[in-house]
Parts: sequence; structure tokens; C-alpha cells
Amino acid sequence: MTHNSQAVLPGQPVAIPLGPTLQIGGGLYSKDGQVRASLIGVPRSKGSAITISRARPHVPTVGSIVLGTVIRLSPLQAIVAITVVDGVPLPTGDEYTGVIRTQDVRGTEKDKVKIGDCFRGGDVVKGLVISLGDARSNYITTARNDLGVIFATSEAGATLEPVSWQEMRCPKTGRIERRKCAKPEGLQSS
Repeated sequence: MTHNSQAVLPGQPVAIPLGPTLQIGGGLYSKDGQVRASLIGVPRSKGSAITISRARPHVPTVGSIVLGTVIRLSPLQAIVAITVVDGVPLPTGDEYTGVIRTQDVRGTEKDKVKIGDCFRGGDVVKGLVISLGDARSNYITTARNDLGVIFATSEAGATLEPVSWQEMRCPKTGRIERRKCAKPEGLQSS
């Protein structure tokens, strides 16, 4: 059972619920009469103990939301170095490869997609694993509004700002660059 829905950071005090006394379990310690977190996570009470479990990275599976950096482009696909799987960063050196094919970029007008107009090298992309592919790579789609480029740098070196689902603007020069943008989180539809 979740004790508190708020994640805590190491050293941060953890509120103990009123009622029966809980034992301090893994991921917690007591200092100066106060219970504190030793791991990043959400405190959970199970039986008579309260614990915080470490989030463990796992390999991408079908349905995983991944973040990665575009490392190579061809006319038919973008190659992505996956570094985050389902919100959990992979350890340094543990990297998986993803492939975004032209038919997986968007849900409509798939035959008109040009990879160079959707992604550039160095872009950070949010995608959904749709197939495990071969031993070397996973197939990824960006064909949802919340999937696509979430961070990109302009030719002038500034961080691009999304202005539509297919364009980003350089705040330094005002120049528009084409990308398949992910809808920013928390943005309401009008």
C-alpha cells in the first residue's frame, strides 16, 4: 500500500502516519528522531513496516515509453540511442538502439513523411516501443500527439521551442525548423 503519493529524495524527512507504530524498513533511516529517505522513491507501508524501493532499470518491451537521442538518419529511418525506459534512466553504458521508420512517424499521410523534416541528429525523442525488432534494435513509433521530439537545438545553438506539431522556432534567430514535435506535457487542448 502506498503510504504517501509524493516521491522523496535522499535525506528528505518522511511523514509517518498516525496509528500503530511502523518499523523502519529498507530505503529509510532515523536521524535526530526523524525518519529520512536514503533512496529516491515513494514511501510504502506493507504490514508493520514502511519502506522505499529502488527503481530498477529494465530493458525496453512492447508498450514501453522510451527517451533517446537521434544518432543517425537515413531517408527511410532515424536511429535512436535509448537512454530512459518507462521513466527510469539506464545505467551509463547500458544503451539500447531504437529505429523510427517513416511509416511509424505519424498516424496520417505516412507516404509523405520525410525523415529529415521530422528529426535531426542530437534531437531528444519520446517514443513508444511497438516491436522488439531484431537483436540489435527496437522499433519505435512517434505516431501519437504526446510522442516526438521533446528537445532540440537550433543551428544557432539555442534550445528550440515548439510552435506546432511539425515546427519549432529558434528564440535567438526566430527561424522555424521542421520537426515532429511531441505535445508538451500539461498543455490543455483548446
